[in-house]
Amino acid sequence: MFKVVVVRPGSTAFDEQDRMKGCLDIPLSPAGLEQAQRVAIAMVGLSVTAVYCGPCESAQATARTIADATRCKLKICECFRNLDHGLWQGKCIDEIKRQQPKLFRQVQENPRAFHPPGGETLAEAESRVSKQLDKLHRKHSKETIAVVIPEPLATLVASKLKSVDFGDLWESECDNGSWEIIEEIASARN
Repeated sequence: MFKVVVVRPGSTAFDEQDRMKGCLDIPLSPAGLEQAQRVAIAMVGLSVTAVYCGPCESAQATARTIADATRCKLKICECFRNLDHGLWQGKCIDEIKRQQPKLFRQVQENPRAFHPPGGETLAEAESRVSKQLDKLHRKHSKETIAVVIPEPLATLVASKLKSVDFGDLWESECDNGSWEIIEEIASARN
């Protein structure tokens, strides 16, 4: 049975300030390093056979900690780079809510229609990760793998794997070293 452990990296200074990271490459904060260690310890008993991660520094550091603890190979996948928030990268979520309340509400009501200035849509990001998820399913059809992906892309991937709606983009913006196991996945394109 194919299982995917979707891991959010440990937190960064931007996460702790409720800022949108998007594709910005930010290292783990001291709290994020501790979170990565806790996740790695929890993963030891899960029989993880491989760890895949996005290219950002926080995902790589978290994934390296997990790979070391589980004695798995680590592979960095460009397609798991975070959702590009364009001109909103680095901004506080409250700042966007105050300065662009209409757009903030539109994102809450229909995250799939969300297109930040100079960024990418959820549909574009979903298309980018679907092919990789299908490839991983074929390669690891009877195994458990971990994917370390920053938010909100992690929630998009988890939603896709579980075949559920994405939910509120603003609720899934900050990383905190959390993880979830998604079991019996038929295909990422369903």
